[in-house]
Amino acid sequence: MGTETALNSHSNIATLKDVFSLLKPRVMSLVLFTGFVGFWIAPAASQMHPLLALVALLALVLGAGASGAFNMWYERHLDAVMHRTRTRVLPTGKIMADDALAFSILSGALAIGFIGLAANWAAAFWLAFAMFFYAVIYTIILKPRTEQNIVIGGAAGAFPPVVGWAIAMGDVAHPLPWILFAIIFFWTPPHFWALALNSNEDYKRANIPMMPLVKGATHTKWQMFFYTLVLLPLCLSPYFMGYTGLIYASAAAVLNVIFIITAWRVLKSDAAKDARLMFGYSVFYLFALFLAFMFDTGL
Repeated sequence: MGTETALNSHSNIATLKDVFSLLKPRVMSLVLFTGFVGFWIAPAASQMHPLLALVALLALVLGAGASGAFNMWYERHLDAVMHRTRTRVLPTGKIMADDALAFSILSGALAIGFIGLAANWAAAFWLAFAMFFYAVIYTIILKPRTEQNIVIGGAAGAFPPVVGWAIAMGDVAHPLPWILFAIIFFWTPPHFWALALNSNEDYKRANIPMMPLVKGATHTKWQMFFYTLVLLPLCLSPYFMGYTGLIYASAAAVLNVIFIITAWRVLKSDAAKDARLMFGYSVFYLFALFLAFMFDTGL
């Protein structure tokens, strides 16, 4: 009864900040950065008009935000029972469910249209596919059914550099954008599970089968450690393939060794702070790694 009341409350008036929160701004910042790196390192990026490039990249971000809004609409009842998400605008009734869904659909359509017109329709296709993957494959199909949800569903968050490359090149036939895709894909499980380790009660209330809840903390920690080990050779592969120089290789080596150490500390400790520290470092890790990639290949 309390949940339904909160979901259907009309007592609060939505502000622009409330509407913007539907787009999941923190996720959008990561999408913008990784998508920009994919664009920046593309050989034809300098030939594209800066205004058209800006419009296309903003369309990429808007598309990601539209997917986030759909996720918040679809999971509004789950968000209402989780401590971490119960103050979002849909559970609190600041924005009504129908309005959020309409906003998501309109934003997504505009994003696909703008990126197609400003750049090319190959970029529009990959953006549309990424949005579909996050909204349908991850949110609707995988997340409520399997503890591997974030592993497979993590592909949705790995598409921005591919779309960024497509904005400049009109295709994604080169290995580089897919290497960036793979890095984000293998980064996502240890990043997200570091947060999930401290949210078991939330996922239990919402009946979401996250890895720590289904397989236990120890199994999850070993999985996290395994993924950080895989990331080391993967991140160094651009150097050995001749795409980057020593600037990137040195940064990648240091960043990955530290990531492995943080995963090992989480594996050997039951302290919640170690998982929180790993989560925080994982965010820094990805930004620093992609920044090094951008400077090494694009400057």
